[in-house]
Amino acid sequence: MPGIDFYRAEIDHMQVQVGRQHKEILQLQRAGISTASAELLLTRMLAKIEGLCTEWDLLKAEQGGPTKGRVLGGRSW
Repeated sequence: MPGIDFYRAEIDHMQVQVGRQHKEILQLQRAGISTASAELLLTRMLAKIEGLCTEWDLLKAEQGGPTKGRVLGGRSW
């Protein structure tokens, strides 16, 4: 099973790819070209990121690390 660092790196990589895909969709729209397949790919990419974030959160919880909603050094309310 991949470690927590793998998931963090993969999430970061996928976020960069999503940004590129979004820019490509905007270029296609400006050119008047259909973006249906590109938007479908973007949806799949976002779903993969959601799955990776879920796995990352589970691993983080198993290791006893802070979960979402806490600011480093901040209050836990």
